[in-house]
Amino acid sequence: MAKGNIGVTSDNIFPVIKKFLYSDHEIFLRELVSNAVDATQKLKTLGSVGEFNGELGDLTVRVTIDKEAGTLTISDRGIGMTGEEINKYINQIAFSGAEEFLEKYKNDAQAIIGHFGLGFYSSFMVSKQVEIFTQSHKENTTAQHWSCDGSPEFDLEETIKADRGTDIVLHIDDENQDFLEESKIQGLLTKYCKFLPIEIAFGKKKEWKDGKNVDTENDNIINNTNPAWTRKPADLKDEDYTAFYHELQPMGEDPLFHIHLNVDYPFNLTGILYFPKIKNNIEMQRNKIQLYCNQVYVTDHVENIVPEYLTLLHGVIDSPDIPLNVSRSYLQSDGNVKKISSHITKKVADRLTEIFKADRLQFEAKWDHLKLFIQYGMLSDEKFYERGEKIALLKNVDGKYFTFEEYKTLVGENQKDKNDEVIYLYTNNADEQYSYIQNAKDKGYDVLSMDGQLDVHVVSQLEQKFEKTRFVRVDSDVIEKIIQKDEVAQVSFTTDERNALISVFESQLPTIGKTNFIITFEQLAPTTTPIFITQNEFMRRMKDMSALQGGGGMMNFYGEMPDSYNIVVNAAHPLVGKLLADEEAACSASVAPIATELIEVEAKINKLKDSHKDKKDEEIPSAEKAELEDLQKKIDGLTADKKAIFKAFAAENKQVRQLLDLALLASNMLKGEALAKFVKRSVELM
Repeated sequence: MAKGNIGVTSDNIFPVIKKFLYSDHEIFLRELVSNAVDATQKLKTLGSVGEFNGELGDLTVRVTIDKEAGTLTISDRGIGMTGEEINKYINQIAFSGAEEFLEKYKNDAQAIIGHFGLGFYSSFMVSKQVEIFTQSHKENTTAQHWSCDGSPEFDLEETIKADRGTDIVLHIDDENQDFLEESKIQGLLTKYCKFLPIEIAFGKKKEWKDGKNVDTENDNIINNTNPAWTRKPADLKDEDYTAFYHELQPMGEDPLFHIHLNVDYPFNLTGILYFPKIKNNIEMQRNKIQLYCNQVYVTDHVENIVPEYLTLLHGVIDSPDIPLNVSRSYLQSDGNVKKISSHITKKVADRLTEIFKADRLQFEAKWDHLKLFIQYGMLSDEKFYERGEKIALLKNVDGKYFTFEEYKTLVGENQKDKNDEVIYLYTNNADEQYSYIQNAKDKGYDVLSMDGQLDVHVVSQLEQKFEKTRFVRVDSDVIEKIIQKDEVAQVSFTTDERNALISVFESQLPTIGKTNFIITFEQLAPTTTPIFITQNEFMRRMKDMSALQGGGGMMNFYGEMPDSYNIVVNAAHPLVGKLLADEEAACSASVAPIATELIEVEAKINKLKDSHKDKKDEEIPSAEKAELEDLQKKIDGLTADKKAIFKAFAAENKQVRQLLDLALLASNMLKGEALAKFVKRSVELM
């Protein structure tokens, strides 16, 4: 038996491995199985070039658990190792001193494991002892047994092994007993080894018999050794691509379409990317691209390999030019990664353009699922915007689709206002804003449907891209003011009449948390709704952006502001005219003396203020200041008395609340008790 020390100059190599790799300690299984596959692949290569003349036989890599012995074993029938090769590849960790090694990788857990020779040593993250039983494929060599307990000391001795290849036996430590559970290992093998090119067997297939699962005679092969992305596109049919998608996403719907990547210069890249059916939840769709290196799983966090918006795609990317273990800093600076990212972006854009040009109707049919992805790309990548603007679609409330240029042609003249700006009308809820949409249609205008998760950002982007164009939600104002062709007609009511109606309506408005209502008047067509609700486009858009972005900075300022709505009263509508006449008939006798007294008090206030014009504050007599305060209190009291009269009238007149409730109902703001009272009142009025 030979004894020796691992080729490092420090005793702390194993504690360092455990410390820095602990968060990824399950990765040891990937490393050991990958090594076994590599050893098997090398033997196949030697056989193909005539350097190994023996029978290859069964090349299955086998993973076994012995719970009683507390061991996990990875076995292959690959090239095996001689004693000399064990010394070279196992006993020498790197070719530099341990101090240099530790300094170099102390802050980079991912890079440690990928360093030369350390894939095998990841086994010590979960083991109190590791043994190697190996027989080289070379003739006239002796089997070797290597053992180490996690210290720099090892034992190496000759042994007897019936067959070529290597068995790695892990004696699992007390802290990691879960790695002796069948379900745990099955899950890890499925995650990391699902597409390795050599069959991986873990136990036997099971079948249901006599009320329980029992082992059969057949190996449980956990991997597909010939996944779709490794095959030529010419050899695959659409159903092959769909079947492979369901290997990746067993519970997913069929994808819309796919892109097969196959590049060998200036970098190596293969893979298949799928466009899934995406609706309105970006976060639910992320991390569905799996990164592989020569069919070995690396990660499903590919944000630094593809642009963020491409993380909405599903599928596989495989590149030997991206090492098995990569740090974020490496990805951000690596030239190959940047080239790969650019290439994938171009391929995706080209594929979308190809489908658009080949079958416009098919593209339109899939637009509602493609929309979120394309918008995300155009918002976050200027180059993608340049590619996407020719195929991105706008959809109107009638379900018709238009490219940007087509829609500009459709509405460019008809929806131009007096300032020569083209107004793109849109709705984010066609049902709730139906009456506003209909008013716009009655004017001959078109309305877009913009109800997606990113549409509030898209309209802002397109306003910057399009010349002399504004996007305005159809319920943000009366249609005559949204697209103002001429000067708006002046309201026919006097100031006193307006103030009276403001008091009448304000007294009956519901109290809704963090919501303000402002009564305004417009002189519209007599056939237009008597009262309706609008919301300022700018403020509403800022609040929507704040809600989508989660606040922060100026967006948080807008998010904290109360919702503000305009109660627009159509002064030309007969019902409003009748209500004003009823109010005057009921209230004028009571209001007239108050109004007269208000005029007198205001005259006294104005006279006093005029006498104070050229005086400093300290020059004004205290008695006059006190008189001003008393007069102002008088004004406040008289105003309150007048409002009380209007409130009493409004409380008795069912039409006041009915008109308000109709407006609230049209805006989906009438709920609960208020809705129940509205229904009851409607029946009574009938």
